[in-house]
Amino acid sequence: MSFRKVVRQSKFRHVFGQPVKNDQCYEDIRVSRVTWDSTFCAVNPKFLAVIVEASGGGAFLVLPLSKTGRIDKAYPTVCGHTGPVLDIDWCPHNDEVIASGSEDCTVMVWQIPENGLASPLTEPVVVLEGHTKRVGIVTWHPTARNVLLSAGCDNVVLVWNVGTAEELYRLDGLHPDLIYNVSWNHNGSLFCSACKDKSVRIIDPRRGTLVAERERAHEGARPMRAIFLADGKVFTTGFSRMSERQLALWDPNLEEPMALQELDSSNGALLPFYDPDTSVVYVCGKGDSSIRYFEITDEPPYIHFLNTFTSKEPQRGMGSMPKRGLEVSKCEIARFYKLHERKCEPIVMTVPRKSDLFQDDLYPDTAGPEAALEAEEWVSGRDANPILISLREAYVPSKQRDLKVSRRNVLSDSRPAVAPSSARLGASTSAVATHTTAPSGSLAGAGEAGKLEEVMQELRALRALVKEQGERIGRLEEQLGRVENGDA
Repeated sequence: MSFRKVVRQSKFRHVFGQPVKNDQCYEDIRVSRVTWDSTFCAVNPKFLAVIVEASGGGAFLVLPLSKTGRIDKAYPTVCGHTGPVLDIDWCPHNDEVIASGSEDCTVMVWQIPENGLASPLTEPVVVLEGHTKRVGIVTWHPTARNVLLSAGCDNVVLVWNVGTAEELYRLDGLHPDLIYNVSWNHNGSLFCSACKDKSVRIIDPRRGTLVAERERAHEGARPMRAIFLADGKVFTTGFSRMSERQLALWDPNLEEPMALQELDSSNGALLPFYDPDTSVVYVCGKGDSSIRYFEITDEPPYIHFLNTFTSKEPQRGMGSMPKRGLEVSKCEIARFYKLHERKCEPIVMTVPRKSDLFQDDLYPDTAGPEAALEAEEWVSGRDANPILISLREAYVPSKQRDLKVSRRNVLSDSRPAVAPSSARLGASTSAVATHTTAPSGSLAGAGEAGKLEEVMQELRALRALVKEQGERIGRLEEQLGRVENGDA
Protein backbone atom coordinates (compact mmCIF):
# COMPACT_ATOMS: atom_id res chain seq x y z
CA MET A 1 0.00 0.00 0.00
CA SER A 2 1.40 3.41 -0.94
CA PHE A 3 0.78 6.57 1.05
CA ARG A 4 0.69 9.90 -0.73
CA LYS A 5 1.33 13.08 1.24
CA VAL A 6 -1.82 15.18 1.00
CA VAL A 7 -1.14 18.90 0.75
CA ARG A 8 -3.65 21.04 2.63
CA GLN A 9 -5.69 23.21 0.30
CA SER A 10 -5.44 26.94 1.02
CA LYS A 11 -5.73 29.97 -1.20
CA PHE A 12 -2.92 31.58 0.81
CA ARG A 13 -0.44 28.72 0.34
CA HIS A 14 1.41 30.62 -2.39
CA VAL A 15 1.42 34.08 -0.80
CA PHE A 16 4.80 35.68 -1.46
CA GLY A 17 6.45 38.80 -0.09
CA GLN A 18 8.35 41.26 -2.21
CA PRO A 19 10.18 44.43 -1.15
CA VAL A 20 9.54 47.50 -3.29
CA LYS A 21 12.26 49.11 -5.42
CA ASN A 22 14.76 51.41 -3.74
CA ASP A 23 13.16 54.57 -5.09
CA GLN A 24 9.92 53.59 -3.31
CA CYS A 25 11.61 53.33 0.11
CA TYR A 26 11.92 56.10 2.71
CA GLU A 27 15.64 56.78 3.16
CA ASP A 28 17.71 58.56 5.81
CA ILE A 29 15.29 58.10 8.71
CA ARG A 30 17.04 57.93 12.09
CA VAL A 31 14.86 55.26 13.71
CA SER A 32 14.62 55.48 17.51
CA ARG A 33 17.11 53.46 19.55
CA VAL A 34 15.03 53.46 22.72
CA THR A 35 14.95 50.09 24.47
CA TRP A 36 11.26 49.25 24.25
CA ASP A 37 9.54 46.41 22.40
CA SER A 38 7.22 48.60 20.37
CA THR A 39 6.68 48.46 16.61
CA PHE A 40 8.08 52.07 16.32
CA CYS A 41 5.94 52.47 13.20
CA ALA A 42 2.28 53.12 12.38
CA VAL A 43 0.71 53.47 8.95
CA ASN A 44 -2.69 54.24 7.42
CA PRO A 45 -3.91 54.90 3.84
CA LYS A 46 -2.60 58.51 3.97
CA PHE A 47 0.46 58.68 6.23
CA LEU A 48 3.46 56.77 7.54
CA ALA A 49 4.58 57.57 11.10
CA VAL A 50 7.96 56.49 12.49
CA ILE A 51 9.42 57.15 15.95
CA VAL A 52 12.84 58.77 15.45
CA GLU A 53 15.87 59.80 17.47
CA ALA A 54 15.45 63.29 18.93
CA SER A 55 17.66 65.41 21.16
CA GLY A 56 16.00 67.03 24.14
CA GLY A 57 12.68 65.20 24.05
CA GLY A 58 10.72 62.77 21.92
CA ALA A 59 9.65 62.99 18.30
CA PHE A 60 8.15 61.04 15.44
CA LEU A 61 8.07 61.61 11.71
CA VAL A 62 4.79 61.76 9.79
CA LEU A 63 5.24 61.36 6.02
CA PRO A 64 2.61 61.29 3.28
CA LEU A 65 2.84 57.84 1.68
CA SER A 66 3.86 59.44 -1.61
CA LYS A 67 6.95 61.14 -0.08
CA THR A 68 9.41 58.37 -0.90
CA GLY A 69 13.15 58.70 -1.44
CA ARG A 70 15.60 60.49 0.80
CA ILE A 71 14.03 62.40 3.69
CA ASP A 72 15.77 65.68 4.48
CA LYS A 73 17.27 65.91 7.97
CA ALA A 74 15.41 69.20 8.43
CA TYR A 75 12.04 67.58 7.63
CA PRO A 76 9.55 68.69 10.33
CA THR A 77 8.58 66.24 13.08
CA VAL A 78 5.87 65.93 15.72
CA CYS A 79 7.92 66.96 18.75
CA GLY A 80 5.76 67.98 21.70
CA HIS A 81 6.86 65.30 24.19
CA THR A 82 9.61 66.07 26.69
CA GLY A 83 10.78 62.43 26.82
CA PRO A 84 11.33 59.74 24.15
CA VAL A 85 8.17 58.52 22.36
CA LEU A 86 7.53 54.81 23.00
CA ASP A 87 4.36 54.03 21.04
CA ILE A 88 2.15 55.61 18.36
CA ASP A 89 -1.22 54.60 16.91
CA TRP A 90 -3.37 56.10 14.14
CA CYS A 91 -7.05 56.64 14.89
CA PRO A 92 -9.07 54.07 12.89
CA HIS A 93 -11.89 56.62 12.39
CA ASN A 94 -9.84 59.61 11.23
CA ASP A 95 -6.73 59.21 9.09
CA GLU A 96 -5.33 62.55 10.24
CA VAL A 97 -5.40 61.88 14.01
CA ILE A 98 -2.62 60.02 15.82
CA ALA A 99 -1.98 59.26 19.51
CA SER A 100 1.45 58.93 21.12
CA GLY A 101 2.69 57.66 24.49
CA SER A 102 6.00 58.76 25.98
CA GLU A 103 8.52 58.46 28.79
CA ASP A 104 7.25 61.85 30.02
CA CYS A 105 4.19 59.97 31.45
CA THR A 106 1.71 61.64 29.07
CA VAL A 107 -0.46 60.59 26.15
CA MET A 108 -0.90 63.20 23.41
CA VAL A 109 -3.36 63.29 20.52
CA TRP A 110 -2.30 65.13 17.36
CA GLN A 111 -4.07 66.51 14.30
CA ILE A 112 -1.90 66.13 11.19
CA PRO A 113 -2.57 68.64 8.35
CA GLU A 114 -4.21 67.08 5.29
CA ASN A 115 -1.07 67.40 3.12
CA GLY A 116 1.43 66.54 5.85
CA LEU A 117 3.65 68.71 8.03
CA ALA A 118 5.09 71.97 6.67
CA SER A 119 6.61 72.96 10.03
CA PRO A 120 7.35 71.15 13.32
CA LEU A 121 4.18 70.25 15.23
CA THR A 122 4.60 71.03 18.93
CA GLU A 123 1.02 71.64 20.09
CA PRO A 124 -1.16 68.54 20.52
CA VAL A 125 -4.91 68.84 20.29
CA VAL A 126 -5.20 67.29 23.72
CA VAL A 127 -2.86 66.03 26.48
CA LEU A 128 -4.03 63.10 28.62
CA GLU A 129 -2.33 63.00 32.02
CA GLY A 130 -2.98 60.17 34.46
CA HIS A 131 0.02 57.82 34.45
CA THR A 132 2.78 58.15 37.04
CA LYS A 133 5.42 56.33 34.96
CA ARG A 134 6.27 56.16 31.27
CA VAL A 135 3.48 55.25 28.87
CA GLY A 136 4.51 52.38 26.60
CA ILE A 137 1.18 51.38 24.99
CA VAL A 138 -1.53 53.39 23.23
CA THR A 139 -4.32 51.74 21.21
CA TRP A 140 -7.62 53.09 19.89
CA HIS A 141 -10.96 51.36 20.38
CA PRO A 142 -11.90 49.54 17.14
CA THR A 143 -15.54 50.69 16.93
CA ALA A 144 -16.25 53.55 19.38
CA ARG A 145 -15.30 57.08 18.35
CA ASN A 146 -12.63 58.84 20.48
CA VAL A 147 -12.07 55.99 22.97
CA LEU A 148 -8.36 55.46 23.60
CA LEU A 149 -6.60 52.95 25.86
CA SER A 150 -3.18 53.60 27.37
CA ALA A 151 -0.98 51.42 29.55
CA GLY A 152 2.11 52.49 31.46
CA CYS A 153 5.03 51.15 33.44
CA ASP A 154 2.99 51.98 36.55
CA ASN A 155 1.05 48.74 35.67
CA VAL A 156 -2.12 50.80 35.18
CA VAL A 157 -4.47 50.66 32.19
CA LEU A 158 -6.46 53.85 31.52
CA VAL A 159 -9.36 54.24 29.09
CA TRP A 160 -9.92 57.81 27.89
CA ASN A 161 -12.66 59.74 26.13
CA VAL A 162 -10.53 61.92 23.86
CA GLY A 163 -13.59 64.04 23.04
CA THR A 164 -13.74 65.32 26.60
CA ALA A 165 -10.08 64.72 27.57
CA GLU A 166 -11.24 62.75 30.58
CA GLU A 167 -10.43 59.44 32.16
CA LEU A 168 -13.32 56.98 31.76
CA TYR A 169 -11.87 53.93 33.52
CA ARG A 170 -8.78 53.28 35.64
CA LEU A 171 -7.75 49.62 35.95
CA ASP A 172 -4.96 49.62 38.52
CA GLY A 173 -5.24 46.35 40.44
CA LEU A 174 -5.27 43.77 37.67
CA HIS A 175 -1.60 43.70 36.60
CA PRO A 176 1.05 43.09 39.29
CA ASP A 177 3.94 43.68 36.87
CA LEU A 178 4.92 45.38 33.60
CA ILE A 179 2.31 45.15 30.81
CA TYR A 180 3.87 43.98 27.52
CA ASN A 181 0.91 44.61 25.22
CA VAL A 182 -2.86 45.13 25.03
CA SER A 183 -5.26 44.08 22.25
CA TRP A 184 -8.98 44.88 21.86
CA ASN A 185 -11.37 42.18 20.67
CA HIS A 186 -13.40 42.49 17.45
CA ASN A 187 -16.15 44.74 18.86
CA GLY A 188 -14.17 46.39 21.66
CA SER A 189 -16.16 44.88 24.54
CA LEU A 190 -13.04 43.20 26.03
CA PHE A 191 -9.29 43.43 25.76
CA CYS A 192 -6.51 40.92 26.40
CA SER A 193 -3.10 41.70 27.86
CA ALA A 194 0.27 40.01 28.25
CA CYS A 195 2.16 40.76 31.44
CA LYS A 196 5.70 40.26 32.77
CA ASP A 197 4.30 37.86 35.42
CA LYS A 198 3.85 35.41 32.45
CA SER A 199 0.05 35.65 32.60
CA VAL A 200 -2.38 36.38 29.80
CA ARG A 201 -5.58 38.08 30.93
CA ILE A 202 -8.93 38.91 29.34
CA ILE A 203 -10.46 42.01 30.95
CA ASP A 204 -13.80 43.79 30.76
CA PRO A 205 -12.77 47.47 31.02
CA ARG A 206 -16.25 48.85 31.73
CA ARG A 207 -16.79 46.58 34.73
CA GLY A 208 -13.13 46.53 35.70
CA THR A 209 -13.28 42.74 36.05
CA LEU A 210 -11.07 39.82 35.04
CA VAL A 211 -12.98 37.59 32.60
CA ALA A 212 -10.27 34.94 32.21
CA GLU A 213 -6.63 34.45 33.17
CA ARG A 214 -3.93 31.99 32.13
CA GLU A 215 -0.87 31.85 34.34
CA ARG A 216 2.45 30.84 32.80
CA ALA A 217 1.06 30.97 29.26
CA HIS A 218 4.70 30.80 28.15
CA GLU A 219 7.31 29.57 30.61
CA GLY A 220 10.17 31.80 29.43
CA ALA A 221 11.11 35.07 31.06
CA ARG A 222 11.39 37.11 27.85
CA PRO A 223 8.60 39.40 26.59
CA MET A 224 5.43 37.86 25.16
CA ARG A 225 2.46 39.17 23.19
CA ALA A 226 -1.26 38.35 23.11
CA ILE A 227 -3.79 39.38 20.45
CA PHE A 228 -7.51 38.72 20.05
CA LEU A 229 -8.69 36.93 16.91
CA ALA A 230 -12.03 37.72 15.26
CA ASP A 231 -13.81 34.67 16.73
CA GLY A 232 -12.75 35.42 20.31
CA LYS A 233 -9.75 33.09 20.47
CA VAL A 234 -6.43 34.47 21.70
CA PHE A 235 -3.12 34.09 19.84
CA THR A 236 0.09 34.46 21.85
CA THR A 237 3.83 34.59 21.16
CA GLY A 238 6.47 34.03 23.79
CA PHE A 239 9.37 31.88 24.94
CA SER A 240 9.73 28.40 26.41
CA ARG A 241 11.74 27.62 29.53
CA MET A 242 14.65 26.78 27.21
CA SER A 243 14.33 30.24 25.55
CA GLU A 244 12.85 28.85 22.34
CA ARG A 245 10.32 31.12 20.67
CA GLN A 246 6.74 29.83 20.70
CA LEU A 247 3.31 30.46 19.19
CA ALA A 248 0.11 29.38 20.92
CA LEU A 249 -3.62 29.49 20.26
CA TRP A 250 -6.10 29.60 23.16
CA ASP A 251 -9.86 29.27 23.39
CA PRO A 252 -11.72 32.26 24.95
CA ASN A 253 -11.50 30.65 28.42
CA LEU A 254 -7.67 30.44 28.27
CA GLU A 255 -7.81 26.95 29.80
CA GLU A 256 -5.48 24.80 27.68
CA PRO A 257 -3.66 25.76 24.49
CA MET A 258 -5.46 24.51 21.38
CA ALA A 259 -2.10 24.59 19.61
CA LEU A 260 1.48 25.25 20.67
CA GLN A 261 4.36 25.48 18.21
CA GLU A 262 8.05 26.12 18.75
CA LEU A 263 9.80 28.22 16.11
CA ASP A 264 13.51 28.71 16.83
CA SER A 265 15.93 29.84 19.52
CA SER A 266 16.43 33.50 18.54
CA ASN A 267 16.06 36.05 21.31
CA GLY A 268 14.04 38.88 19.67
CA ALA A 269 10.46 39.44 20.80
CA LEU A 270 7.87 38.18 18.29
CA LEU A 271 5.40 40.85 17.11
CA PRO A 272 2.17 39.35 15.69
CA PHE A 273 0.03 41.17 13.07
CA TYR A 274 -3.43 39.72 12.45
CA ASP A 275 -5.67 40.08 9.40
CA PRO A 276 -9.25 39.17 10.44
CA ASP A 277 -10.45 39.05 6.81
CA THR A 278 -8.11 36.24 5.78
CA SER A 279 -7.37 34.72 9.24
CA VAL A 280 -3.65 35.03 8.54
CA VAL A 281 -1.19 35.96 11.30
CA TYR A 282 2.15 37.51 10.30
CA VAL A 283 4.89 37.12 12.90
CA CYS A 284 7.88 39.48 12.84
CA GLY A 285 10.75 39.07 15.26
CA LYS A 286 12.63 42.15 16.43
CA GLY A 287 16.16 41.82 15.10
CA ASP A 288 15.09 39.10 12.65
CA SER A 289 15.37 39.45 8.90
CA SER A 290 12.24 37.41 8.18
CA ILE A 291 8.45 37.52 8.40
CA ARG A 292 6.68 34.20 8.96
CA TYR A 293 2.99 33.86 8.22
CA PHE A 294 0.43 31.35 9.43
CA GLU A 295 -3.20 30.63 8.62
CA ILE A 296 -5.54 30.08 11.58
CA THR A 297 -8.33 27.56 10.89
CA ASP A 298 -10.99 25.63 12.81
CA GLU A 299 -9.39 22.24 12.12
CA PRO A 300 -6.39 20.77 13.94
CA PRO A 301 -3.56 21.69 14.14
CA TYR A 302 -5.27 25.13 13.94
CA ILE A 303 -2.02 27.05 13.23
CA HIS A 304 -0.85 26.23 9.68
CA PHE A 305 2.51 27.50 8.52
CA LEU A 306 2.25 29.16 5.09
CA ASN A 307 5.63 30.61 4.18
CA THR A 308 8.51 32.86 5.22
CA PHE A 309 9.64 36.13 3.69
CA THR A 310 13.37 36.57 4.20
CA SER A 311 15.72 39.46 3.50
CA LYS A 312 19.29 40.39 4.41
CA GLU A 313 18.72 43.28 6.81
CA PRO A 314 17.35 42.84 10.37
CA GLN A 315 14.18 44.74 11.28
CA ARG A 316 14.10 47.39 14.03
CA GLY A 317 10.32 47.70 13.89
CA MET A 318 7.32 47.07 11.66
CA GLY A 319 4.10 48.78 10.60
CA SER A 320 1.06 47.17 8.95
CA MET A 321 -1.23 48.89 6.44
CA PRO A 322 -5.00 48.59 7.11
CA LYS A 323 -6.85 46.56 4.46
CA ARG A 324 -8.53 49.64 2.95
CA GLY A 325 -5.10 51.02 1.99
CA LEU A 326 -4.05 48.04 -0.18
CA GLU A 327 -4.02 47.75 -3.97
CA VAL A 328 -6.76 45.22 -4.68
CA SER A 329 -6.06 45.23 -8.41
CA LYS A 330 -2.66 43.61 -7.70
CA CYS A 331 -4.09 40.96 -5.30
CA GLU A 332 -2.17 42.58 -2.42
CA ILE A 333 -3.40 41.07 0.87
CA ALA A 334 -0.94 42.79 3.23
CA ARG A 335 1.71 45.49 3.17
CA PHE A 336 4.34 45.92 5.86
CA TYR A 337 6.65 48.85 6.48
CA LYS A 338 9.94 47.41 7.72
CA LEU A 339 12.22 49.70 9.71
CA HIS A 340 15.96 49.36 9.14
CA GLU A 341 18.52 51.40 11.05
CA ARG A 342 18.20 54.36 8.68
CA LYS A 343 15.32 53.62 6.33
CA CYS A 344 11.78 52.28 6.00
CA GLU A 345 11.14 49.63 3.35
CA PRO A 346 7.60 48.64 2.25
CA ILE A 347 7.10 44.88 1.73
CA VAL A 348 4.11 43.75 -0.33
CA MET A 349 2.39 40.39 0.32
CA THR A 350 0.62 39.12 -2.81
CA VAL A 351 -1.55 36.13 -3.74
CA PRO A 352 -0.65 35.16 -7.34
CA ARG A 353 -3.76 35.17 -9.55
CA LYS A 354 -4.02 35.10 -13.33
CA SER A 355 -7.29 36.98 -13.58
CA ASP A 356 -7.45 40.79 -13.49
CA LEU A 357 -10.97 40.70 -12.06
CA PHE A 358 -11.80 41.62 -8.46
CA GLN A 359 -11.09 38.61 -6.21
CA ASP A 360 -14.10 38.26 -3.90
CA ASP A 361 -12.54 35.45 -1.86
CA LEU A 362 -9.45 37.53 -1.03
CA TYR A 363 -11.33 40.72 -0.21
CA PRO A 364 -14.46 40.21 1.89
CA ASP A 365 -16.02 43.40 3.25
CA THR A 366 -13.57 44.92 5.71
CA ALA A 367 -13.67 47.44 8.57
CA GLY A 368 -14.17 50.96 7.24
CA PRO A 369 -13.29 54.35 8.73
CA GLU A 370 -16.76 55.09 10.13
CA ALA A 371 -17.21 54.61 13.89
CA ALA A 372 -20.07 52.30 14.86
CA LEU A 373 -20.63 53.96 18.28
CA GLU A 374 -20.08 57.25 20.04
CA ALA A 375 -17.96 57.14 23.20
CA GLU A 376 -20.99 57.77 25.41
CA GLU A 377 -22.91 54.88 23.82
CA TRP A 378 -20.01 52.52 24.51
CA VAL A 379 -19.75 53.71 28.13
CA SER A 380 -23.49 53.10 28.59
CA GLY A 381 -22.93 49.41 27.76
CA ARG A 382 -23.59 49.17 24.04
CA ASP A 383 -21.38 47.10 21.73
CA ALA A 384 -21.24 47.08 17.94
CA ASN A 385 -19.16 45.34 15.31
CA PRO A 386 -17.10 47.49 12.92
CA ILE A 387 -19.02 49.07 10.03
CA LEU A 388 -17.84 47.21 6.93
CA ILE A 389 -17.02 48.59 3.48
CA SER A 390 -16.48 46.83 0.15
CA LEU A 391 -13.11 47.04 -1.56
CA ARG A 392 -14.59 46.16 -4.97
CA GLU A 393 -14.38 49.71 -6.28
CA ALA A 394 -10.97 50.29 -4.62
CA TYR A 395 -11.64 52.24 -1.46
CA VAL A 396 -11.53 56.02 -1.84
CA PRO A 397 -11.23 57.89 1.50
CA SER A 398 -13.63 60.69 2.26
CA LYS A 399 -12.32 64.15 3.17
CA GLN A 400 -11.30 64.24 6.84
CA ARG A 401 -12.62 66.94 9.13
CA ASP A 402 -10.20 68.96 11.24
CA LEU A 403 -10.09 68.63 15.01
CA LYS A 404 -10.04 71.81 17.08
CA VAL A 405 -10.24 72.74 20.73
CA SER A 406 -13.77 73.73 21.64
CA ARG A 407 -15.44 74.95 24.82
CA ARG A 408 -18.11 72.34 24.34
CA ASN A 409 -16.93 69.08 25.91
CA VAL A 410 -18.09 66.85 23.14
CA LEU A 411 -16.65 65.75 19.83
CA SER A 412 -19.23 66.71 17.22
CA ASP A 413 -19.16 65.12 13.82
CA SER A 414 -21.44 64.50 10.90
CA ARG A 415 -23.36 62.20 13.24
CA PRO A 416 -25.43 63.74 16.07
CA ALA A 417 -23.74 63.78 19.44
CA VAL A 418 -25.15 61.54 22.15
CA ALA A 419 -25.87 63.05 25.55
CA PRO A 420 -23.58 61.78 28.35
CA SER A 421 -25.09 58.88 30.25
CA SER A 422 -23.76 59.99 33.63
CA ALA A 423 -22.55 63.12 35.37
CA ARG A 424 -19.06 61.73 35.23
CA LEU A 425 -18.94 62.20 31.45
CA GLY A 426 -19.26 65.98 31.41
CA ALA A 427 -16.73 67.81 33.53
CA SER A 428 -13.51 68.64 31.74
CA THR A 429 -11.22 71.57 31.14
CA SER A 430 -10.03 70.77 27.63
CA ALA A 431 -11.84 69.18 24.74
CA VAL A 432 -11.58 68.19 21.13
CA ALA A 433 -14.19 69.07 18.55
CA THR A 434 -14.53 68.23 14.90
CA HIS A 435 -14.85 71.30 12.71
CA THR A 436 -18.10 71.33 10.80
CA THR A 437 -19.83 74.14 8.97
CA ALA A 438 -23.36 72.97 9.72
CA PRO A 439 -25.21 75.01 12.41
CA SER A 440 -26.88 73.19 15.28
CA GLY A 441 -30.20 73.01 17.13
CA SER A 442 -33.15 75.24 16.24
CA LEU A 443 -30.90 77.66 14.32
CA ALA A 444 -30.06 74.85 11.94
CA GLY A 445 -33.77 74.11 11.51
CA ALA A 446 -34.60 77.76 10.79
CA GLY A 447 -31.71 78.07 8.36
CA GLU A 448 -32.75 74.93 6.50
CA ALA A 449 -36.35 76.15 6.27
CA GLY A 450 -35.19 79.52 4.86
CA LYS A 451 -33.00 77.84 2.25
CA LEU A 452 -35.85 75.52 1.24
CA GLU A 453 -38.21 78.47 0.73
CA GLU A 454 -35.62 80.23 -1.47
CA VAL A 455 -35.24 77.13 -3.63
CA MET A 456 -39.03 76.76 -3.96
CA GLN A 457 -39.35 80.40 -5.05
CA GLU A 458 -36.64 79.95 -7.70
CA LEU A 459 -38.35 76.80 -8.91
CA ARG A 460 -41.71 78.57 -9.25
CA ALA A 461 -40.05 81.44 -11.17
CA LEU A 462 -38.35 78.99 -13.51
CA ARG A 463 -41.62 77.16 -14.16
CA ALA A 464 -43.34 80.45 -15.05
CA LEU A 465 -40.45 81.37 -17.37
CA VAL A 466 -40.55 78.00 -19.12
CA LYS A 467 -44.33 78.29 -19.60
CA GLU A 468 -43.98 81.81 -21.00
CA GLN A 469 -41.20 80.79 -23.41
CA GLY A 470 -43.22 77.77 -24.51
CA GLU A 471 -46.18 79.99 -25.41
CA ARG A 472 -43.88 82.38 -27.30
CA ILE A 473 -42.34 79.50 -29.29
CA GLY A 474 -45.86 78.32 -30.16
CA ARG A 475 -46.83 81.78 -31.49
CA LEU A 476 -43.63 82.04 -33.56
CA GLU A 477 -44.15 78.59 -35.07
CA GLU A 478 -47.69 79.57 -35.99
CA GLN A 479 -46.46 82.76 -37.72
CA LEU A 480 -43.74 80.79 -39.57
CA GLY A 481 -46.31 78.33 -40.82
CA ARG A 482 -48.47 81.14 -42.21
CA VAL A 483 -45.45 82.71 -43.97
CA GLU A 484 -44.52 79.39 -45.55
CA ASN A 485 -48.10 78.86 -46.75
CA GLY A 486 -48.29 82.36 -48.21
CA ASP A 487 -51.08 83.40 -45.87
CA ALA A 488 -49.14 86.30 -44.33
